[in-house]
Amino acid sequence: MTRDPEAKRQQLFEGALAEFATYGVAGARVERLAGRAGISPGLVYSFYESKSELFDAVFAHIVERATSTVPIDADHLPEYAAGLYDAGLANPEVARFMTWYQLERGESARPASVQVAMDEKIAAIAGAQRLGTVTDALPPEEILALVLSIASMWNRSGEDLLALVPATSRRKVITDAVARLVEP
Repeated sequence: MTRDPEAKRQQLFEGALAEFATYGVAGARVERLAGRAGISPGLVYSFYESKSELFDAVFAHIVERATSTVPIDADHLPEYAAGLYDAGLANPEVARFMTWYQLERGESARPASVQVAMDEKIAAIAGAQRLGTVTDALPPEEILALVLSIASMWNRSGEDLLALVPATSRRKVITDAVARLVEP
C-alpha cells in the first residue's frame, strides 16, 4: 500500500472543516475530526502541532480554494458575485466555519494570505475603474466589501432575511444589485 501524505492532508482538511463548522475551535475535538477524516488522532498531530494551528490552516485552505475556484474578474463583478454565491450554496459548511473564525479569531487575526488575496482583488477593481468599466464613485476597497457582502448575504443570514426573497430569485437579485453598484 502506498502512502499519500497529500491525500491524508486533504482528508484532514475536510474532516476538520466539518468539525470546526459545527463546533468552532473551542468545541471541536481532535478525536471527532480525525474520525470524520478517516484518520487516526495521532496523524492529526503529525501534520499540525495543535488544534488551533489546524483551525488556522483550514482557514488558509478555504481562502486559497475560494481564490482559485472563483477568481475575480473586475470587468464582470456581477458574475463574480454570482459565482461566490453559488460556491456558498455548494459549500454551506464554509460559511459556518467563517462565522466561527470571525467569532474565535476576531477582526485582527487576518493572515497574510488573506491580505494578499484582498489586495489583488482591490488592484483588479482599481484597474477596471481606470479603464472605465467599473464606477469610480466609490473606492475599490468599498466596492469589494459591498460585492463580497452582497454575494454572501443569504449564506450567512437568519430566517428573517431568507424569507424576504425566494431562493429561486436570490442569484438574480445578487447579479442585479452588483450590476447597479458597479455601473460606470
